[in-house]
Amino acid sequence: MTLVSTGSAEFVTKYTNLASPRLGAEVTYATDDFFADKSRLIDPADPVFIEGKYDDNGKWMDGWESRRKRGEGYDHCIIRLALPGILHGVNIDTSHFTGNFPPAASIDACFVDGEPNAATVWTEVVGSFTLQGNSHHLVGIENEGTWSHLRLNIYPDGGVARLRVYGQVQCNWESRDANEVIDLAALVNGGRGIVASDQHFGSPSNILAPGRGVDMGDGWETRRRREPGNDWAIVSLGHPGIISSIEVDTAHFKGNFPDSCSIQAAMVTAGTDESLVTQSMFWKTLLPEQKLSMDNIHKFNSEIQDIGPISHVRLNIIPDGGVSRLRLFGKISR
Repeated sequence: MTLVSTGSAEFVTKYTNLASPRLGAEVTYATDDFFADKSRLIDPADPVFIEGKYDDNGKWMDGWESRRKRGEGYDHCIIRLALPGILHGVNIDTSHFTGNFPPAASIDACFVDGEPNAATVWTEVVGSFTLQGNSHHLVGIENEGTWSHLRLNIYPDGGVARLRVYGQVQCNWESRDANEVIDLAALVNGGRGIVASDQHFGSPSNILAPGRGVDMGDGWETRRRREPGNDWAIVSLGHPGIISSIEVDTAHFKGNFPDSCSIQAAMVTAGTDESLVTQSMFWKTLLPEQKLSMDNIHKFNSEIQDIGPISHVRLNIIPDGGVSRLRLFGKISR
């Protein structure tokens, strides 16, 4: 497997995959998907190759694949992002496509209510570049626009296994009711897992996803700690607010849940993602240390400390282990 990167690929770990069907993304159109259905392009699972598997149209491939083009033009598909957002990078993955990958690709974006039509104006966010077979192509995006849909163009035809789109959800907070109690840390509300002391078995962003975790892999779990201290994860809220209720869910974690947890928090007005690690050591306590149990939703209300509006939290798990979901309910601060 080859990794092709056009620069820093920090966006893979720092931002949310806005093309995740678990969040609501969908491939809504393809000029052609004769060999492999367009919906597979954004499947959350890693692509696989199954030797000897064929269907009525030929070799079964885990991705989106068009037929061999015999005329002018090129193929494309349209992806409706789970939520409108600012894009920071993409991964165009041609895993297992070796003699049938496109020679080149580009990506356009638009922002529309509903679905794009013939009058939609598209903006190029990733210029045409050369693809390789059986490779991950990590491409950064420097564009501050907010987009709702992407158009992946392949020149002229062929197959792409997966498309991952990394960005920040943009909510229209001005239209939200200031008295509404919402999960301010949720991915769908712009929450973001920034960094963790260890993410050997899962990213901290997983704990902000919708619904309960489907298994232990759908959460944040650290390796077994063999030294003093405890593990932690820093989360940015989608909007600053005052927290009134907290849920820590250890779904599926039975022999590896943390013994206890605590949460520190602060209103951060300056600095970088990297400087938050040092800053967080001195944040105020939002939730004092609480015992946890296996495979359970732990709800905290009266235990929460009144420290005013916050923008970031640090979840401390003591000493290590796995957490499936973190919910931070509250009202936004104007």
